[in-house]
Amino acid sequence: MSNNPYYNRNEVTHLNVSNAEWKKILPADVYKIARERGTEWAFSGKYWRTETHGDYYCAVCGNHLFKSDAKFMSSCGWPSFFESIRKDSVRYIPDHTHGMTRVEVVCGRCDSHLGHIFDDGPAPTHQRFCMNSLVLDFEPETTTA
Repeated sequence: MSNNPYYNRNEVTHLNVSNAEWKKILPADVYKIARERGTEWAFSGKYWRTETHGDYYCAVCGNHLFKSDAKFMSSCGWPSFFESIRKDSVRYIPDHTHGMTRVEVVCGRCDSHLGHIFDDGPAPTHQRFCMNSLVLDFEPETTTA
């Protein structure tokens, strides 16, 4: 994200950046999901089957979102997690689009659309954060010899 001055994995301060500015910075496919509330096709994202240990960040701003310890294989076709890394790393917004009642999950730092949350996940939370791979950055754990 060298052309994104807002990307920072250590910062948690809320950003107020216009969609016009994000459109100049973000790749078109990331912008479509993050800022226009789009979605990627099920079973197409690069992280839906990933089992590598590490950390997931917002691809828009670098906010730390999830650890792989909270990831589980779901039949939905998107990366699924049962909890976020911290309470304020994401926010929840009622979503009544497409004739459904759902809860949208947005980044707690930049308000980018990440996906939706459902109450059909595993213990201990019984929640399923159904996220889009395109709006996630993944950093694998490094092992020291």
